[in-house]
This record gives sequence, C-alpha cells and structure tokens, in this order.
Amino acid sequence: MLKITTHADAGRIILELEGRVTGPWVEELKACWQRVAIGNRQVDVILKEVTFIDEAGRKLLADMHRQRVTLTGTGCMTKGIIEEIIRGENL
Repeated sequence: MLKITTHADAGRIILELEGRVTGPWVEELKACWQRVAIGNRQVDVILKEVTFIDEAGRKLLADMHRQRVTLTGTGCMTKGIIEEIIRGENL
C-alpha cells in the first residue's frame, strides 16, 4: 500500500509518500505526479514513511529527479536511496 498526500502552495506541489513504492503503486505515483506536474510549479516529493522501494520505484524516482522533481526523505534507508538516485547509481 502507498499513501500519497498532496499539498499545494503558490509556488510548488508537495507529494508526501508513506508505505511501499512497489508494484502497482509505482504506476499510481507516476499518474499522480503527471497530474500535478502541469504548469510551472515546482514538484517536491517527500518520502516520509516509506518502508520499501523496488527497482521500478527507484527508476520512477530517478525519472522524476531528472525532470527537476526535488526528492527528500526521512530515515537512513530512504536518504541513502535518494542519494544513490541523485548520483545516478544502481539504475
């Protein structure tokens, strides 16, 4: 299960993720991102309570990062995965 909470302000959209970025939830995150990425607002993704990210999830997060989405996370595992994605490792 993946919970995606959306917050918006004048300059950006924030997607907060909780749960697992795996399987069908990867496609759900992609669809949500594509819906909010219209216009000139910055999109930020916060991996708040993410417990697992599979290879498809890593690939999507890397694609989002390449499209100027800001990725941040809490917890050692999540921060490590984000660092790998930003450096372009393991993709």
